[in-house]
This record gives sequence, C-alpha cells and structure tokens, in this order.
Amino acid sequence: MAEQSQAREDRKSGAVKRSKRALIISACLTVVAEYGVAATTHRKIAAEAGVPLGLTTYYFAQLHDVLYEAFSQFAQDGSDAFAESLRVCETPDAAISVIVTFILAGQEEGNKASVITHELYTLASREERFRNITQQWMCGNRTALRRFFDADTVRMLDPLIEGLIIHGLLSVNDPDPDLVERAVRRIVGR
Repeated sequence: MAEQSQAREDRKSGAVKRSKRALIISACLTVVAEYGVAATTHRKIAAEAGVPLGLTTYYFAQLHDVLYEAFSQFAQDGSDAFAESLRVCETPDAAISVIVTFILAGQEEGNKASVITHELYTLASREERFRNITQQWMCGNRTALRRFFDADTVRMLDPLIEGLIIHGLLSVNDPDPDLVERAVRRIVGR
C-alpha cells in the first residue's frame, strides 16, 4: 500500500514539474514576443509565468537554455500546424488556398507567432545552435509541401512564404490577398 502511495506521489510530482516547466516555456515566448530576445530575462519570464525567479533558474540554468527549449517547441508546433493544414488538401489548388490563407494570417498586425518567428531568425543568424531549429522547421514545412509540388518548386515556395509574411508585417499598407495568391501561383506554375 505504501509503495502504491509513493508511486502516485512520484507521478503527481513529475506532472507538476512538467507543468511548471511548460508554463515557463510558454511565458518565455510571451516575453520574447513583447520585448524581444535581447530584453528577455529570467526575471521577466518568472513574472509572466507567475512563478518564483528561482524556479526558472532551477529548470533552466542559462537563459539560452529556456530560449532554446521555447523556440524548439514553438518551431515544432508551427511545423506541425502547417503540415496539418495541408493534410486535408487533396489537390495543389487546395494547397495553394491554404498557403495563401497562411501567409495572410502571418501578415496580420500584432501576429505574435510572426514576431516570435523573426526573433528566432535573428538569433539563428548569429548562433548555430538556434539555426538547427530553423533548419528542422524548414525541413518539416518542405516535407508537407512536397506532397503537392516538386522539389525545386518547394525550394522556391518556402522562402516566398516567409518573405511575403515578413514584407507584409513590415508594410504600412494592408495585406494584398490578390498579390499573395498571384505570387504563390506564379512560383508553383498554376
């Protein structure tokens, strides 16, 4: 009986640890979106997570450790969501529609995911460890696109998607859905 009780407590403790760790990772992304990587600190993450500062350093001794975990999770989630949105498509034209919708959503002012993505890109441009995250993300997205388009087209389409999102975010004008669709169709030859 005591062994069962201890096993239950161990499972509960493990779940609480995973929950706190996940909370800190999520808070890190919120802080990055609001302040940028350069201004992200353990203190800001702890405040956002509503946990003691010591807990963030317990789980992640170095700030780069929590950033790495947060960006890794973010990139995996982004890649999975993109692949899932394409999974329901049966034709290249349906995939084009999903891609255009994806780009336009990424261009929306205040899009937290796009801001986080660009913070990751900036960090990855300086640090190879983070570049591995972006490479895995690109590989996942390209794999999803390969279901509909040949390898060369995918190698052109993937950066077009990213580029249109970046330009849309930085533009003072409203996104142009027609231009986005024409650009995608021009690259894929449809």
